[in-house]
Amino acid sequence: MRTQFAIARRGLITAGIASLAVPALAQAAWPAARPIEVIVGFAPGGGTDVMVRALTQALMAELPGANFVVNNRPGAGGETAYVALQAARPDGYTFGTINTPGYISLAVQRRVRYDRAQIRLIARLVDDPSAFVVHRDSPFRSLRDLVDAAKRRPGTISVGSSGIGTDDHLGLTLFEAASGTEFIHVPFAGAGPSRNAVLGKQIDVAGLNLGEIGMLGQENPALRALAGMGERRWELMPDVPTFREEGFDVLMSSERGLGAPRGVPDEIARRMEDAIAKVIATPEWAEKARQLELAMDFLRGAEWEARLPAQLARFQQIWARTPWQ
Repeated sequence: MRTQFAIARRGLITAGIASLAVPALAQAAWPAARPIEVIVGFAPGGGTDVMVRALTQALMAELPGANFVVNNRPGAGGETAYVALQAARPDGYTFGTINTPGYISLAVQRRVRYDRAQIRLIARLVDDPSAFVVHRDSPFRSLRDLVDAAKRRPGTISVGSSGIGTDDHLGLTLFEAASGTEFIHVPFAGAGPSRNAVLGKQIDVAGLNLGEIGMLGQENPALRALAGMGERRWELMPDVPTFREEGFDVLMSSERGLGAPRGVPDEIARRMEDAIAKVIATPEWAEKARQLELAMDFLRGAEWEARLPAQLARFQQIWARTPWQ
């Protein structure tokens, strides 16, 4: 009799614990009064920041009742944000932007304070070719003009980037090796400050992604792209040649998407991934992406993560040949 009572009592306790766990999980799956934070690893105004702010607005329609707050945490080429993302509670209320190559390449060049094994990729939205951009008044009309000037005056022409180890910085490193030139590298806290610097003629060239220039639809844009580092010309900028077309074998781009702390429940990660997939499949998003000059190239989280080892090997090879720090 006592044994039966003990078994029954244990069953009630187990059922009670299970019933307490269900509401906690349901609360984590949104909506709730608590906003969903999205950590951005770069300053406001750059391609990542613009993408995230547009995406969170669109997601609120797909996730009724959910609210988002964007938190810019620039610094150390994105490392500051990755550290914060890794340390966040995996309850579905914190996501963060992921930017390659920095997300991978930072650990190639130095010891970092985050572990990629502690971060789960949710979805890639953009694969945006890197580019060299100048002010419209610049004397450089082509990459060949830039190379000729750099060889006449080595180490005197400045090129801005979004930070050490970012795609535009690595693109600059590859370009120096391919062209036999040397430039002054000027790292900024994001694409926004770098673009402002070239607009203000404080630097000679800015390494920006094609989607960050802001030149589409303008009769006389203030900035001019010399060339892009994609495998082919971007369909929205067909007049901008590739580095390969100009005679320099340089390929580099910026992938941008979202990640979460690794322990986030599968159902929450899938729900966010599915919501993003639905949003970007709409005609409204297609128009928004065109207006914002987003080089869309969607991948689900698992597929994106599966590509990282090959990218890591490539960056390790680049480091071995031409260390960029």
